[in-house]
Amino acid sequence: MTEQRRSVATHWGSYIAVVDSGRLVRIEPKPDDPTPSPIGPGMVVAADDRARVLRPAVRKGWLNGEPRAHGTARGEDVFVEVSWDQAITLVSDELRRVRSAHGDSAVFGGSYGWASAGRFHHAQGQLHRFLALGGGYTDSRNTYSTAALEVVLPHVIGGHPWSYQSRMPMWDEIAENCELVVAFGGLALKNSQINPGGLARHQTRDLQRRCREAGVRFVSISPIRSDAAGFLDAQWLPVVPGTDTAAMLGIAHTMLVNGWHDEDFLRRCCVGFDRFAAYLVGEVDGLPKDAAWAEMITGIDRDVITDLARRLATRRSLIMVNYAVQRADHGEQPIWMSVVLAAMAGSMGRPGCGWGAGYATMDATGVAPDRPFVATVPAAANPVAEFIPVARIADALLHPGKVIDYDGRRLTLPELRLVYWCGGNPFHHHQDLHRLARAWQVPDTVVVHEAWWNTSAKFADIVLPVATSLERDDFAAGFSDPHIVAMPKVREPAGESRTDHQIFAALASRLGYEREFTESRSESAWVRHLYEQTRAELGGDAALPGFEEFWRVSTAALPPSTGPFPGSFEDLRTDPLRFPLPTPSGRIEIFSEKIDSFGYDDCAGHPMWFEPTEWLRADLSDRYPLHLISNQPASRLHSQYDNGGHSLDSKIRGREPATINPLDAESRGIENGMIVRVYNDRGSCLAGAVLSDDVMPGVVQLSTGAWWDPVRPGRRGTLDRHSNPNVLTADRPCSRLSQGPSALSALVDVERYDGPLPEVLAFSPPGLDGR
Repeated sequence: MTEQRRSVATHWGSYIAVVDSGRLVRIEPKPDDPTPSPIGPGMVVAADDRARVLRPAVRKGWLNGEPRAHGTARGEDVFVEVSWDQAITLVSDELRRVRSAHGDSAVFGGSYGWASAGRFHHAQGQLHRFLALGGGYTDSRNTYSTAALEVVLPHVIGGHPWSYQSRMPMWDEIAENCELVVAFGGLALKNSQINPGGLARHQTRDLQRRCREAGVRFVSISPIRSDAAGFLDAQWLPVVPGTDTAAMLGIAHTMLVNGWHDEDFLRRCCVGFDRFAAYLVGEVDGLPKDAAWAEMITGIDRDVITDLARRLATRRSLIMVNYAVQRADHGEQPIWMSVVLAAMAGSMGRPGCGWGAGYATMDATGVAPDRPFVATVPAAANPVAEFIPVARIADALLHPGKVIDYDGRRLTLPELRLVYWCGGNPFHHHQDLHRLARAWQVPDTVVVHEAWWNTSAKFADIVLPVATSLERDDFAAGFSDPHIVAMPKVREPAGESRTDHQIFAALASRLGYEREFTESRSESAWVRHLYEQTRAELGGDAALPGFEEFWRVSTAALPPSTGPFPGSFEDLRTDPLRFPLPTPSGRIEIFSEKIDSFGYDDCAGHPMWFEPTEWLRADLSDRYPLHLISNQPASRLHSQYDNGGHSLDSKIRGREPATINPLDAESRGIENGMIVRVYNDRGSCLAGAVLSDDVMPGVVQLSTGAWWDPVRPGRRGTLDRHSNPNVLTADRPCSRLSQGPSALSALVDVERYDGPLPEVLAFSPPGLDGR
């Protein structure tokens, strides 16, 4: 046996791939990674499983021009394998037809998703470049992860939607300066396995541990105990899901009436506190938002709220808010209110203290404020101005021409006739999958690049098989990660797979713009070019080794990014006139005149409590008494590698684990390890019961990312044989401001499933017609 060892970079870390005679044998963690993710070794199982797409395939009904009726509908039809030449002809001809008959905006290229690590083989970047050079496309705006945050924060603290990452304290600063961390939504280490764009080594666990060893105390406000690592010794405050804003208001009211708030900072560095304070004490609606009021909503004892307000105001403190709390009805409010609470508490703009978002959501968050420039595939200007908010894709398909609000604008949803999806899985990210399945029948054509027969591929018309990140050369540089990592090809692409770039180059050749798309470079030349462009930009030999040396050693350290980082809260505290924030007032906007001018009834000019549509105090809870927490999985990244070994090993009789409090399980006759049915009016799915007081009573936790496996796609209420929680979540926006997803506002019930257990078909290819 002649084993070869090669570097591998992924969103969940860097590894060594061991290959023998072109066969992937195993994937090993790199020895310098203190907390390697187990997702990596599980990639071996999926590399050549039966779900691999090995040849181009076309849905039979689409190929024959049949109407999309039962039996020939997307998601239910069989596929016909075709040659690459025929596939390229079909796609290029259809792009020409749609653009000619309906205009460039009829082509949708939102293609939301992480795809795979790599600066050149970035699926969404390749797709957008290809479509823009071909005439343009309708794009999507914001992300499913943080849409509400991305829209509201520029109004409140100014700057680019993601600029807060470089303006909040890093973990080493927290360890040195902070005394108390209060984390709304927790600090789940499982989420810190990943980093968009790649990751050299994991650091978050050790940095959190350093904070605790330095004496920092932690409070985790979350429905789930394990959202804070055990070694943090965090005080757990179980909170009714969706009520974080009410908890913050109760704390803020207690600070205000006791005179514990930072009047100096609020006067010099903020605007609108007087209007917010009037709401807080009940002058606006006659209802003081005191600790007793907050207790009735959140379930947190009023004395605990009062004590927490005192501790925040008298200690060097940091308010953290996780992304999960804003993926809910009125998700803008907890983000906005967390900034206000930090401004009131007295530590805003002090070293290691104040406010921050998304800690532990990605390994890079809180590790480094930024990283220097690293080149990527160059973008091309999109001639089409139309876009849709990312979570409104089903609305756009079902209701073209509908006018919606978005961040002070009025958007007309375009008529989308061709959907081109590359590097993502809408049947993972989107809510109310039965509604999405019905919407997916509307466009003339759906083209998908996929490596596996997942749900997105099964719901397409034309499926083009793509190489995985193990089957091509590239290099990785993650978000704020201070390293650049080589990604040499580990093995040849499976079957007839091609890279996304090869596919788009072939299409561009048919459509007459291959030279503009490829710039006459081969893929290997592109990888070298982007590396050398990075090296030159950073200072040549003094910054990075030459390409050959880099490729040999596999990892190189990037020079530190020292800023400056505009919008510093420390500078604001020092001199708000000299260092204004990039907001209309130059200060933190506790009251935003601009948002107020929009006149939205679901997002006012200052943060406030709006009752969610679905929560444990709603009338609907009489029918569906459990709140669904569909958080991020520990065993994969979103839906990536659900067919990998680590994800498969985590399942119970082939189903995703659903965690239920023992009190809720006992009243339903549910025992540990049983298969249960989770259901509401939108749908139902099977899962494996895990009984644990890790979740508070009234809550069931079922992670996202299981490949959807419906008995009858698009039929409301039909059973998902697998365990995708988005058959249960509602497809409604957070508010008219952001139009973001509200996945975490969903009520369900759970029952024993005693019937015959249906076979899971999620990892099986569709029928393939041999003609």
